[in-house]
Amino acid sequence: MSISVLLAGFSLGISLILAIGAQNAFVLKQGLKQQHVFVVCLICALSDAILISAGVAGFGAIVQKFPLIEQIARYAGAAFLFFYAAISFKSAITTDHALKAEGKEVGNVVTAVLTCLAFTWLNPHVYLDTFVLLGSISTQYEGQQLAFGVGAVTASFVFFFSLGYGAKLLIPIFKKPVAWKVLEFVVGFIMLVLGISLLI
Repeated sequence: MSISVLLAGFSLGISLILAIGAQNAFVLKQGLKQQHVFVVCLICALSDAILISAGVAGFGAIVQKFPLIEQIARYAGAAFLFFYAAISFKSAITTDHALKAEGKEVGNVVTAVLTCLAFTWLNPHVYLDTFVLLGSISTQYEGQQLAFGVGAVTASFVFFFSLGYGAKLLIPIFKKPVAWKVLEFVVGFIMLVLGISLLI
């Protein structure tokens, strides 16, 4: 397995998921609340692993041949983002959050899992990034697609677990209710902008 090809896959994988998006914002919030961090990070990383593997295996051609799949994902994703944006704005206005240092888990793990799955699988950009982009670029490494795919998958695991558990370092800041309100507004704004971008 070529190290240079593995690093190429890792670098591209990191660059594609580094930008702040709906999924990353959700992982960050879970990390700050210290609620179901491991399962949320694992779901995000495993979902990426499945999609990247499919893309490298050549399934990107399916999306290109059947553009209706992308359209369905786009509208469903936009609807979900608008819904979550509304929840974030409402929370910012009506709720006074106060994080505790011990980070006691109080949320429903089923809700966290379903929300995480929705952010991942209802995001049409993830299909374009994994199926189409990573899938097509992997063809440049004839005979080394496995190394490229492993690098990209490794990037997802490193990124999501770093984001989820690294958020703990910000807990002292988010003990203040005003800091959480600002985060809720930022998250809501990000969701709203992403939802609009999917429609236009």
